[in-house]
Amino acid sequence: MLRSFQLRWNLPEAGSLEVTLDPVAGRADSGALDEDLADLLSEVAEMASTSGKGVLFTLDEVQYVTREDLGALIVALHRISQNQLPLVVAGAGLPSVPALAGEAKSYAERLFRFLDIGRLDEGEAKAALATPAEAEGVTWQPDALSLAMDVTEGYPYFLQEFGTQTWDVARDGAAIGRGDVEAAIPVATYELDSGFFRVRIDRTTDAERSYLTAMAAHGEGPYNSGAVAARLGKTTRQVGPVRDSLIKRGLCYAPAHGVIAFTVPMFDQFVRRQLGA
Repeated sequence: MLRSFQLRWNLPEAGSLEVTLDPVAGRADSGALDEDLADLLSEVAEMASTSGKGVLFTLDEVQYVTREDLGALIVALHRISQNQLPLVVAGAGLPSVPALAGEAKSYAERLFRFLDIGRLDEGEAKAALATPAEAEGVTWQPDALSLAMDVTEGYPYFLQEFGTQTWDVARDGAAIGRGDVEAAIPVATYELDSGFFRVRIDRTTDAERSYLTAMAAHGEGPYNSGAVAARLGKTTRQVGPVRDSLIKRGLCYAPAHGVIAFTVPMFDQFVRRQLGA
């Protein structure tokens, strides 16, 4: 499992001592990623099992894993499952992850549980803002919470951003009102535009930006893929590669056959502001 191993000691009076071990062929040394990763994780799980322990790996942004690497991971976890070894992988990513896993290995849908976390419901979203404030002796007024919910659509990161900016601009130290949220909206929107949204669109090509603009021009999604292609004056087949590229980038996903949608709320508004959709 190690290609090489070397130790060196510097001894003040005797000089230096070096120990080098040549690689020894063994498990996970075939050069085939899917086989080697399966061997490696199995070895880890078997060692944990001898101590009565388990292993948990957590992976974020799974949508950016290449198909080859994702396929190798699925093969490895399939073997782990077959051998009932104590190793689990929990991954997080955008809505495109189930489709990407299925493309990597067709049996992925039988191997994993895909849980849709999505947006917070109204009660959860309001609690995310009100509960921490109450701990500091500050109350969110009901109309302020309702406006914050409407603007953020319950998306957790947006709740954080709008909550932060509202807290900073609040005039009354004991209560946050609707006016405070209204004052914070342009500030929070600017922060999202220059950070959260900007880093995503900066990586796109001209063709991809044209496709995003055509989507946003239809208003709030999801969107019919044929209608988006028609706005570009092309067929769905002609824009298919661009559509697939946007899905792989994590900017869009396909909630149903022939349908395309942005992966995060408010992105359509950003595209209309920045690209003039």
